[in-house]
Amino acid sequence: MENRLRNYFPLIRERKEVLKEIGESSGLQALFRSWTPERQEEFLDFCTGMKGVKILYDSFFKEIMSPEYTPVRLNRFLSLLLGKKVVIRQVLPNEGGRIADENTLLVTDILVEFEDGSLADVEIQKLGYAFPGERSACYAADLLLRQYKRARDKRNREKGKFSYKDIKNVYVIVLFEKSPVEFHSMEKEYLHKSDWSFDTGLELDLLQNFIFITLDIFQKNMENKSIENELEAWLMFYSTQDPERIIELINKYPMFRQMYGDVYEVCRNMEKVMGMFSEELREMDRNTVQYMIDEMQATIDAQSAALEEEKKRHEEEQKRNKEENNKLQELIAAQAAALDKAMKRIEELERKNGSEPVK
Repeated sequence: MENRLRNYFPLIRERKEVLKEIGESSGLQALFRSWTPERQEEFLDFCTGMKGVKILYDSFFKEIMSPEYTPVRLNRFLSLLLGKKVVIRQVLPNEGGRIADENTLLVTDILVEFEDGSLADVEIQKLGYAFPGERSACYAADLLLRQYKRARDKRNREKGKFSYKDIKNVYVIVLFEKSPVEFHSMEKEYLHKSDWSFDTGLELDLLQNFIFITLDIFQKNMENKSIENELEAWLMFYSTQDPERIIELINKYPMFRQMYGDVYEVCRNMEKVMGMFSEELREMDRNTVQYMIDEMQATIDAQSAALEEEKKRHEEEQKRNKEENNKLQELIAAQAAALDKAMKRIEELERKNGSEPVK
């Protein structure tokens, strides 16, 4: 099979060269052998250009899209996504105080502040987590609370009066490699942006903004289609390993050639790239386990709800049967009383007529 990517990136090495370097180091050799044959082939394929690198691997994404070292890249992507020019002022620490400190399927989480004071949380999900809407709402609430505290503390330091006008927009942006089931009912849509409105037409700025990008659905929609705009180019950059697509991408948008060049430069450092890949595998294993736990919990919750519903239905049926039985017993008792009364009346009439009682 012809390796066409090597025509564009001569620094890509051949398979035998990669295997030779691994074989010359006992540590690298042990690490390589610890992977399954499928993972070994995956590693060799992207190192040798037979397939593209998964840009959404945490280590590669942070290496290529770092808002600290190459801010222009993330600035450009977010500007296209938000439909307005944004510039990252600073990267904020995302540890401590976050609502989502529980073990989630989060792979990459980059929190940035724009020049206008808005905050954006850029997340990458390998496996779509359960309750994406509820979780994202909590993330947005966390961002608003963080911004409120920062604005209040700043006003206090300046001896000024706090105003809610100091609170800016917050954006929760999630790229799903494998999207949650909720999104699959809309197979033609892969970019979802929230749009708050009231049924009365009331206009209020609620500050919380959500953007969900389902890259698996994007790929299905792009089958047999060419890349038509820069936003599609970015989504293709994040989601494809197909060398033909990569070549189409760098020919139409040359800026991606440098990014792929950076990727293959990393691949030249065998110890570093193997360490990065090994960490990705560990993370994927953890995420797969957590995903299975979430799926099992969802099944258990659904079964519990169904059992509870059946229990209620059974109790209501028993109650209904008991009520009907009581009514029937009352009816029988009333009929028996009426019959007894009738018999007594007949006996009374017969006595008056001097006839024998009815047997």
